[in-house]
Amino acid sequence: MKKSPLALALLTAAVATGCAVDNSNNAPFDLTILHINDHHSHLESSSQKLKLAGKSTYAEVGGYPALVSALDQRTNANDNVLKLHAGDAISGTLYYALFKGEADAAMMNHACFDAFALGNHEFDDGDAGLAQFLDWLNEGNCNTEVLAANVIPEQGVSALAQNSANDYFKPYTVKQYGGQKIGIVGIDIANKTMNSSNPDESTQFLDEVETAQKYIDELVSQGINNIVLLTHYQYSNDLQLAEALTDVDVIVGGDSHTLLGDFAEVGLKSDGPYPTLMKNKDGDTVCVAQAWQYTQILGELSVSFDGNGKVASCNGTPHLLIGQEFKRKDENGKKQVLVGAELAEVIADVKAQPNLVQVKPDEATAETLSVFSQKLDVLKDQEIAQSSELLCYDRVPGQQKHKGADGCDAQTNLHGSQVADLVAQAFLAETKRADVAIQNGGGARANITQGAFTVAGATKVLPFNNTMVNLTMTGAQVKKVINEAVDKAYLEYVDNSAEGSDGAYPYSAGIRYDVDFNKPAGQRVHNFEVKAKGDGTWSKLADDRELVVVTNNYIAGGKDGYLTFGEISGDKSKYEDTLKLYTETFIDYVRGLTESGQKIQPVSEEDRSTQTFTPKR
Repeated sequence: MKKSPLALALLTAAVATGCAVDNSNNAPFDLTILHINDHHSHLESSSQKLKLAGKSTYAEVGGYPALVSALDQRTNANDNVLKLHAGDAISGTLYYALFKGEADAAMMNHACFDAFALGNHEFDDGDAGLAQFLDWLNEGNCNTEVLAANVIPEQGVSALAQNSANDYFKPYTVKQYGGQKIGIVGIDIANKTMNSSNPDESTQFLDEVETAQKYIDELVSQGINNIVLLTHYQYSNDLQLAEALTDVDVIVGGDSHTLLGDFAEVGLKSDGPYPTLMKNKDGDTVCVAQAWQYTQILGELSVSFDGNGKVASCNGTPHLLIGQEFKRKDENGKKQVLVGAELAEVIADVKAQPNLVQVKPDEATAETLSVFSQKLDVLKDQEIAQSSELLCYDRVPGQQKHKGADGCDAQTNLHGSQVADLVAQAFLAETKRADVAIQNGGGARANITQGAFTVAGATKVLPFNNTMVNLTMTGAQVKKVINEAVDKAYLEYVDNSAEGSDGAYPYSAGIRYDVDFNKPAGQRVHNFEVKAKGDGTWSKLADDRELVVVTNNYIAGGKDGYLTFGEISGDKSKYEDTLKLYTETFIDYVRGLTESGQKIQPVSEEDRSTQTFTPKR
């Protein structure tokens, strides 16, 4: 890394006089922070719909090979570079489901972050799972500092603290640039990690604000007055954090997957300026930044310190990493790769926009990723569970679209999708906060055959990139949304209306009900009973009972007739996207069955959500 002329002059003077270098940060200093957050095991590039050259275009964006190229490019273009990852590296794709962080660690060891803050998803497989991931991370040559000031694993109990609480991570680190020192403090989101992830019960999560101030004060007492907080704490919380603290200069955050900066030209809506400038408790400037998600954005933050521990200026660019391939839909709605004049026009538009950068993948990173992708293809076909019998997936009870096909008949289809019911049971079992689960029949796309069940089988059952969402609802709202879904299914199944969707038909766990298509709209589902987590028996669902409902993010957004879900999702206090891939959740569930000596089998009639109904045909 290059040293500034001022830093070199200070070092020369120190050597000449035989004095120690002055580390009191009493000279102006420029720092470039390159940062990402929430890559969530999204290691490959993805497709993002953008407006380019005036038309809707599907662009290849992100991916670790592109990210590493961009990091190298921006590091070489700047002096005094600090590379940060603000947490949630793992959980979210099959790369985590199958490699449990090994592939993520390998990618991060190409990026070589200076510091990495723990996020809530780092604890999805408990303290032991996190320790294994960090072991893989430590196998590289990067010496990435792992930070979490407010996480205290119990010494001698947690796999993270067999010798001391700092075996795997520490509260802060200090980075030195010539005569200048930068303190970096890590903060994890406490309640969310405890309530939505799976840390050991003995691991403590301390108050974010109090802990941040404690270690800021400790750094200042050492003469280090340029302070960066590396937080996994959400953008809105970071803004409040900035105002609550003294002596903080920069907050680089994650968790909320917030897009900052002006991307209106390409059709993306951001949640604020990049960076967002706040005032701390002292009245001094605090520079707040976040870099969206999935390695699609590399944040480049330029901070000038005035020499007295304050920010003199702060600006920067969130770089949207654009790949080499672009597609547009043809007259038949099929995506076609752009070539010739259209491609040249799009590339010219990319080059003209300061927030967009077209990068070629780093070859070494791409080679490592290829090793894991090839292993993934092999592992997809390996058995992860046994199914005791055939489970059928017809969307609506009695529908019998697959009557006689693959062994599914009128009897197996009597109560609808055995597969969707099982998926709902898996969601409820694997999601810590939820009381009940709801899954749309159209989201479960394949039978589960008797015998060996593989990851490939799981991806056929749940083929989309949907994630798990928790919604806080009243009993009355739950009753309403289930009726909405049944009414949507009725329109296609009974009325053959183009406005309907038989895939909307709801399946669930922890809640059951009767359906009668002969009743009027809004009243077709009745006799609701609930056995939420912690309930010993089934009981009538009261309208005023509060429940946490886990579902997939597609219907959580109000799609497929689930209108009340969409309304609830508009209230951020009642909506939590766990960002965990629903296929990954299902794989974890069936693996758990195997580990406990069980097989996949149909949900019991007592626990099935749909009991009886009279179809009107």
